[in-house]
Amino acid sequence: MRLRMRSFFSRNRSVFSLGMIALMISSLGDLLAGATLGFMTNTLTLLPGLMVLIPPAIGMRGNIFGALGSRLGTAMHIGTFEFSFRRGSILRQNMETSLLLTLIVSFLMGVLAKIMAEAFGISSISVQEFVFISVLGGVLAGLVLIFINVIVAWAGFKRNWDLDNISAPIITAAGDIVTLPMLFLAAIIVLRLEEGFLYVIDLVSLFFVILTIVLTIQAMRKGQQEVQRIVRHSLPVLTLCILLDIIAGLTIEHQLESLVAFPALLVLIPPFLEDANALGGILTSRFSTLLHMGILEPKRTPDHVAIENFAIIYIFAIWVFSLVGVSSYIVAWLMGLSSPPLMDMLALSLLAGLVTITFLNIIAYYVSVVTYRLNLDPDDHSIPLTSSAIDSIGALALMGVVVALGL
Repeated sequence: MRLRMRSFFSRNRSVFSLGMIALMISSLGDLLAGATLGFMTNTLTLLPGLMVLIPPAIGMRGNIFGALGSRLGTAMHIGTFEFSFRRGSILRQNMETSLLLTLIVSFLMGVLAKIMAEAFGISSISVQEFVFISVLGGVLAGLVLIFINVIVAWAGFKRNWDLDNISAPIITAAGDIVTLPMLFLAAIIVLRLEEGFLYVIDLVSLFFVILTIVLTIQAMRKGQQEVQRIVRHSLPVLTLCILLDIIAGLTIEHQLESLVAFPALLVLIPPFLEDANALGGILTSRFSTLLHMGILEPKRTPDHVAIENFAIIYIFAIWVFSLVGVSSYIVAWLMGLSSPPLMDMLALSLLAGLVTITFLNIIAYYVSVVTYRLNLDPDDHSIPLTSSAIDSIGALALMGVVVALGL
C-alpha cells in the first residue's frame, strides 16, 4: 500500500507542485473577489436582483477564458501552437473568439437574468439595467483577461509548462478578481444614472444590442474558420451554462438576508465557487488532453487513469477548501465584518466542498467522454458545462450546509 501511494505521488509530482501553487494563487485571488462582494452589501440592497447576475457573470469569465486556456494547452501538447498574433494563428483566432463570445454571452446573461428573476417572483432592476451592467462589466473584464491569458500562454510556451495544471486556476482567480470590481463599477454607474439620466442607460443598452448583432453576423460570414467553429460549438453550451449559473444566483438570492447578516459568508462565496471551478478546470483540461492523446479510453465506467485523476482532485480539494474556510474568516475579521465562528466557517467550506467535488468528478468524466464520442472538442464543452453545473451544485451544497449548521 505504501509503495502504491509513493508511486502515485511520484508519478504526479509535477501535477501537485504546479497545481498547488496555481490553486494557492487562485484561493488568495478569489478572496479579493470575496472582499469586494462583502463591500457590495449596500449595492445589492439598492439594486434588487443583482445577486442573480453575479454567479453567471463570474462563471462565464471562467467558462470562456478557461476554455481558451484549455484549447491553447491542447495545441501545445499536440504541437500546433505558436506564439504569434498574425491573422489566422491559433492564438489570434482564439483571442478574437473569446472577446466575441464575451460580448454575446454578457448580453444574453442580462436578458436571461431578468427573465428568470421575473419567473421566480424576485423583485429586480429593469432589463436595460441588467444588460448595461452585464455587458459593460463583462467586456471590461474580458479585455483584462485576454491580456492575462496571453501572458500565461507565453510563459507556458517558453518554459514548457503544462497549461492543463496552471491555466484554469490562474484564469479563474483572475476572472474573479477582475469581474466583480468591473460589475461593481457598472452597478455604481447605474445608480448614478438613475438620478435623472435613465435615458442614458436605455441608449447604451440599445447600442450594446446592435453591436452584438453586427459583430456576430460579421464573424459568422467573414471570420476565420476556427472562429466560426468555436462560436457555433460554444454558444449553445454557454447559453445552457448561463441558465445553470443563474440557478446558482437564485439559490443565493433566496438566502440573501442571512448572508447580509453575516457578510463573512459573502466573502466565502466567490473563493468557494471559483476554487471548485478551478479544480473542475484542472480535471476537465486533463481529461481533454488525455482523450486527445489516446491515454484515457472513453468508456462507460471510469478506468484506472480516470480514478487516479479523481484522487488528485480530492487531495487538492481537502487542502483548498480548508484554506478557503480559514482565510475567509481571517479576511472578514480584518475587514470588521460579522462572521460565524472559525470552526463553523471551516466545517461549512470543507463539508460543502467535498460534496461538490464528488459531483464534479462524475460530471467532468461523463461530459468529457460524451463530447469526445460525439466528435465534439472537449476543450469547447467540458469546462463550460462542468463549471456551470458545479456553480449550481456548489451553491446548493453551500446554502444547504449553511441551513444545516444553523448559520
